[in-house]
Amino acid sequence: MTDATNAAWASLAALDKPSLNTLFAAGDRLADYSTQLNLPGGTIRFDWSKTHLDGAHVAGFTALAEAAGFAPRRAAMFAGEHINVTEDRAVEHTALRGVGRETSVEEAHALHLRMKSLVEAIHAGALGEVRHLIHIGIGGSALGPNLAVDALARDEPLVDVHVVSNIDGCALEAAFKACDPATTLVAVASKTFTTTETMTNAHSALDWLGQNGVADPYGRVIALTAYPDKAVEWGVDETRVLPFAESVGGRYSLWSSIGFPIALAVGWDDFAAFLDGAAAIDRHFESAEGMANLPLRAAFADLYYTQLRGTQTRACFAYDERLRLLPSYLQQLEMESNGKSVTLDGQPVGRPTAPITWGGVGTDAQHAVFQLLHQGTNLVPVDFIAAIIPGDSLSPDHHRNLLANCFAQGAALMAGKASKDGARAYPGDRPSATMLCEDLNAATLGALIAFHEHRTFCNGVLLGINSFDQFGVELGKEIAKSIVAGSASFDPSTEALLAEAGIK
Repeated sequence: MTDATNAAWASLAALDKPSLNTLFAAGDRLADYSTQLNLPGGTIRFDWSKTHLDGAHVAGFTALAEAAGFAPRRAAMFAGEHINVTEDRAVEHTALRGVGRETSVEEAHALHLRMKSLVEAIHAGALGEVRHLIHIGIGGSALGPNLAVDALARDEPLVDVHVVSNIDGCALEAAFKACDPATTLVAVASKTFTTTETMTNAHSALDWLGQNGVADPYGRVIALTAYPDKAVEWGVDETRVLPFAESVGGRYSLWSSIGFPIALAVGWDDFAAFLDGAAAIDRHFESAEGMANLPLRAAFADLYYTQLRGTQTRACFAYDERLRLLPSYLQQLEMESNGKSVTLDGQPVGRPTAPITWGGVGTDAQHAVFQLLHQGTNLVPVDFIAAIIPGDSLSPDHHRNLLANCFAQGAALMAGKASKDGARAYPGDRPSATMLCEDLNAATLGALIAFHEHRTFCNGVLLGINSFDQFGVELGKEIAKSIVAGSASFDPSTEALLAEAGIK
């Protein structure tokens, strides 16, 4: 942290913190904190009026952003500079959507055309009848595709996709039971093509194909990787290898060839719309300044709660069954990106970084965890996400009640309810934000995901950390490999567990 950023934080900490009711009484909150964006797939309203942001805090966070070098760091990302300093890499997922360094955009476009050709060839029958795809990956190679396929391909997908990430054989066996090996392709998604869980599952999938009459199992494999030579060496024909750039991080990779199962399930036109929706947010994020920049505005609110109010979690509730996997996706995006304890120059951050991201789907969550949100002792900022146009064809009563519950929860969290009976009293003054889509389609889903990517970036810049490495996931992997190899000893507890499980 620099003297300027420390001074900005000190100024923010000294500000008064008015209640939400006071803020609403003082002025037109909607005019200042609720904005509707027109996007390729329809509008999205970003309503942050029920957060505790006010003019003084916005000015303070704006000063912090200037002190932290937000504008030049944003420009450096779009220019393809190596802002991932610990790994000496550029961060170019926006180039996959057509926004970024010209050469990177051109390279991404060429790789997309290669993927489009293969997707359309499969749909046209070039590989025979293909009814199923088992997509094998983990982390960003699985969470993004799983979210998008579940959200967009519920009604008559062009190919039935099963995403498998867990090395637990039960997960892979469930996919086997749902697929006919004679009409199944296997996508192996691994940036390095060495990920233990992914490659173990891939070998088992090949065994399954071979044991069930497929003469050439490797001929049924599509490889999605940043290291195509390793995929060819493993046995995949080079015509079925879909590369992506090494500068694309795993949790930002669903826009690349890692998105192959999305395109295969919904068709290329919808995948292109998915990219276009994200690109619209990229252009907004690149050009808008201050409070007009919606991801930056969201980061101001995030940091208000973690830094000035001591919150340790942030919840996301999707009032749309099609977005049931969004909280899991955001967990990786936010916690792997900003779950750090040192600054860009390796010094202790000295303040909280990423909160714990969690959530669920409405209205299920209302009957499970909302008790704590309304009457518990933990202050939890909440995001609500919903769509005006229903995703079902049932009676309108379903969707009317769904949206009524969504909006009621935000209103109740803010207003509360007094009672002489403490068990029936609601303190209120609890914050929420709402993202209301006109429709949930490929473009708006792309926009929502890109919004959260840039929100995460903003939080990282203002905290002075690197959002694009993830060394914290490595130590456990290394120890697991040493256990399998039988090459290490551990504490008595771990040794006893290994012995009881018969692993050592």
